[in-house]
Amino acid sequence: MNSADLASGPCPLGRAAGILGDRWTLLIMRNATLGATRFEQFRTGLGIADNILSNRLGKLVDAGILTKEPYEDGNRIRSHYRITQAGVALRPVLEALAAWGHTYANPAEPTTAVRIVHLPCGLPTADGSHCDVCDTEITNEDAAWVMPWVSEEPIPLATAAATAAPDGN
Repeated sequence: MNSADLASGPCPLGRAAGILGDRWTLLIMRNATLGATRFEQFRTGLGIADNILSNRLGKLVDAGILTKEPYEDGNRIRSHYRITQAGVALRPVLEALAAWGHTYANPAEPTTAVRIVHLPCGLPTADGSHCDVCDTEITNEDAAWVMPWVSEEPIPLATAAATAAPDGN
């Protein structure tokens, strides 16, 4: 069974794996969640080959997780890749995988875990979905990640591009 078969099968976990299970896809989504929108930003940030990146971005666009929007760059037409509501909804999955990786996948050198910060109060959260201090739900609009191996500064998360619902409405 290949990823296309999984993506259309009856099992919801299989369908998710069919879309997200290719090598690099979750890291592309991590970078999109952190605001990357241009092909070059993904390529530079990940060190990924152009053909693989193009393939993965195409699959994410086809799945409705990213949108592809053309823009002019001098005499060339290029594309922005913007996260959709379906992509924003992956945030808890990415955060759970990061927590799992911190606990169970040993790095070459010790690192500190990703922290999720509630921007209005500036404090880290226990689970990333609710702020215990403000007693509010945390959305992408008011959340940031601190990835200590990159920077101690919180990186605000991308918000969803305006898109139609999966049923076309």
